[in-house]
Amino acid sequence: MPYSYQSRRQSSGGGNSRSAYHAAPNKRRGRGPKHGDYIDPARFVQAARPRTEMAYIPTYQFADFKIDQLIKRNIEFRGLVTPTPIQDQTIPLGLEGKDIVGIANTGTGKTIAFAIPVLEHLLADPRAKALIMAPTRELAQQIMEEMRTLTKGAKLWSALLIGGNAMGPQLRDLRNNPRLIVGTPGRIKDHIDRRTINMLHFNTVVLDEVDRMLDMGFINDMREILQQMGSPRQSFFFSATMNASVNNLIGTFANNPVTVSVKTGESSDNVEQDVITYGSKEDKMAKLHDTLSSPAVTKVLVFEETQRNVERLHRDLESRGFRAAALHGGMTQGQRRRSMNDFKTNGVTILVATDVAARGIDVSDISHVINYAIPGSYEDYVHRIGRAGRAGRLGYALTFVEN
Repeated sequence: MPYSYQSRRQSSGGGNSRSAYHAAPNKRRGRGPKHGDYIDPARFVQAARPRTEMAYIPTYQFADFKIDQLIKRNIEFRGLVTPTPIQDQTIPLGLEGKDIVGIANTGTGKTIAFAIPVLEHLLADPRAKALIMAPTRELAQQIMEEMRTLTKGAKLWSALLIGGNAMGPQLRDLRNNPRLIVGTPGRIKDHIDRRTINMLHFNTVVLDEVDRMLDMGFINDMREILQQMGSPRQSFFFSATMNASVNNLIGTFANNPVTVSVKTGESSDNVEQDVITYGSKEDKMAKLHDTLSSPAVTKVLVFEETQRNVERLHRDLESRGFRAAALHGGMTQGQRRRSMNDFKTNGVTILVATDVAARGIDVSDISHVINYAIPGSYEDYVHRIGRAGRAGRLGYALTFVEN
């Protein structure tokens, strides 16, 4: 790896590095992230396993779908011609009105896959209403932007219901009787409790990243929202993983769903994983500085444990001349939006974030993920590092481990 320090994998001969950490459990147990389980540092060292995939031959082109001409024109304006596998297989089923369970990695085009059938139904039936739920504010905003792009020129009232934004504008949008609502489960539930929204009139629902919403503790809100929706309805469930909780939710609320699975492996398969060992706070910061100064580090997502730590590290990096931004749940929605826009457009090349804030990030050109704080669980670790190595690129994940 192109860094000035000697990586643990290099020093241990490049094989199974568990022996290099034989004494680590006794030393580190109880000193990891709050509310987290001990993770053997050996699990942070792994070579990338890029898969050679057979070229996918699509059945359709976007021009083949029987959809409103306005949507077709906006698709053409976007320069979209050939669907991705999840789009190619999901859109025809969605247009037929079937319930769908989509299993796909993040970054495979899931939003377009459900957006086209949902919007087609809304434009075809003036009485139809659709609800889309996402785990984070950032992802909800990205979905809403996509929906508005695809319906540019149509008079389709919509509302974005997310936390961190003032209630006033959301109440105003709801008074316009929107036919499309995109939001996070917690804020949608707030509006249901206020009786500012009636779910009974919504006959299409999309749950994006179901597994992450369950991980974040939204299960009760999601169940209550779905229970209050009208019937019959069409349901779309998209998830990167399937477990008992996801299956139970789908089994309760879906009607004979068709499963479309295009997942080709773990999101971390294209990520070269290694550790950086340090002996003190000063040594840790010095090694982070050296790592970020490497020409190979072009766009990096740095994870810290708390909001306070994110702010502190952000200030430290800026004082050292790095172009960095912060992202955490204590920021206003406007601040979070500016940080994300700066990161996406390369106004900054380093984003320091907490786990919760980073769950909605979908940026395809992140070269490195740095775990400045060890994650609370191995599942969180896998989700973090999957932000690198997208769109066929090789990514890198580096985890700081105390000597």
